[in-house]
Amino acid sequence: MLSQVKSITKKSDDISGWYNDVIEKAKLAEHGPVKGTMIIRPYGYAIWEAIQKGLDIKIKGLGAQNAYFPLFIPYSFLEKEKTHVKGFSPELAVVTHAGGEELKEAVVVRPTSETIMYDAYSRWIQSFRDLPLAINQWNNVVRWEKRPYMFLRTTEFLWQEGHTAHQTTQEAQQMTEDALEMYVDFYQQTLGIFGYAGKKSETEKFAGADQTLTYEILAPDGKVIQGCTSHNLGQNFAKAFNIKYQSKEGKEEYVWQTSWGYTARSIGALIMAHGDDNGLILPLYIASVQVVIIPILSKESIYLRKVYATCGIEEILSDTGRTEFVGGRQEAKDYFDLYTLSSVFMPLSKFVEDFCDQSEKERVIIWHSRYDRMRTKTGLLDIRTNSVLDTKVMEKHFGSEIQKLIEKEMN
Repeated sequence: MLSQVKSITKKSDDISGWYNDVIEKAKLAEHGPVKGTMIIRPYGYAIWEAIQKGLDIKIKGLGAQNAYFPLFIPYSFLEKEKTHVKGFSPELAVVTHAGGEELKEAVVVRPTSETIMYDAYSRWIQSFRDLPLAINQWNNVVRWEKRPYMFLRTTEFLWQEGHTAHQTTQEAQQMTEDALEMYVDFYQQTLGIFGYAGKKSETEKFAGADQTLTYEILAPDGKVIQGCTSHNLGQNFAKAFNIKYQSKEGKEEYVWQTSWGYTARSIGALIMAHGDDNGLILPLYIASVQVVIIPILSKESIYLRKVYATCGIEEILSDTGRTEFVGGRQEAKDYFDLYTLSSVFMPLSKFVEDFCDQSEKERVIIWHSRYDRMRTKTGLLDIRTNSVLDTKVMEKHFGSEIQKLIEKEMN
């Protein structure tokens, strides 16, 4: 293996220091000006976009449609469900003044959307023909955090929240279980993160729920990360918000409800589960860039043209416009253009980097800390012999021998 990137704390020495170093080095995020907030940088947000893209398909597979509800919620809405408001009170951000004057009623910055959505559900649901109703939101919520930890515990965080209404308790319980199964499958098959799926205790379940199912992930330091939750709300909110429907028999009945959510905390779990002493490691389907080509070139731009033809690469490149380009000479961008490698499984993004003011060693270290899925170093000899050195694969299969070769080449 390559020697540890010196600017990153060793994972086994200080997991917290290592975690923060990886986020900083990979340029995923940084602290916001208000305690507990976080600025998610483009490379970090690209991970969330990939998660959204994959999970949204599964959510719609459950029959849910996407919508959006307001960020501000009347405080009186939360008070309608006593257990709910009691559970969230310590975390609420409450607005009492706006527009230069005191508000007639305080409003809460969305901690979750049950109350504001179910106020609408009480109008939208009138008959059994309106059921089941399944609405999903991709949004941000605020829960005031006294001990912030980037991605894992922040005052404001990104998530999705699904909310459903059903005719029977059996349907609601099935949806609760189906939602959890969806999350577990996504964690395991897409993110490569394995944990424990189970039921929360009575003291830990969601405020206002009859039952909470969860997927818990064990972090390297022995702490547990809550990966997601799925709640069977019973008829608690239906009675609080008077959500009734007329059954086929003509009777007026309360609906049975569920809510379930998945947050950007999963990015923190990704870092913890897969990262190593050199930095960030991402699963193939989540990485925004899977292939990085590092040209080892003289300054004459004619060689940039030749790299494009290396290893018959022109035969497997397809113009999809997903490739990123950062820094360097304009000629490089012109010659390489916007291309991505194609695969039978998914399109692979490639990145041709050209940091002309940095040494090869510095460039390799930068990409090693961000962990591209495959890194190739292409120089004149490679062009002449029509070959490419796949550094990652060589490290895996040839270990110390390729390490000696790389160190010799970089000195």
